[in-house]
Amino acid sequence: MPANPETAAPLPVDLEVAADQVIAACGGDAREAVKALIIANGFLETQLDELRRQVSAGYARGRFPRARDRKDEADLK
Repeated sequence: MPANPETAAPLPVDLEVAADQVIAACGGDAREAVKALIIANGFLETQLDELRRQVSAGYARGRFPRARDRKDEADLK
């Protein structure tokens, strides 16, 4: 995590440019752009979970809940 979270946040101008690029990549359809971003976010979450499982417990020192300790919405259904 960066020392100063404000420097890690994209500037509003960058967000506008990025949003325009995603919409353009989806043929100008904002709904398709949102769907693409949801899919990309799911992919990144899966990667993050895999990486967290690979990090040794000693290195993480309890920063991440173990898979058996984690309560996801999917577990509650």
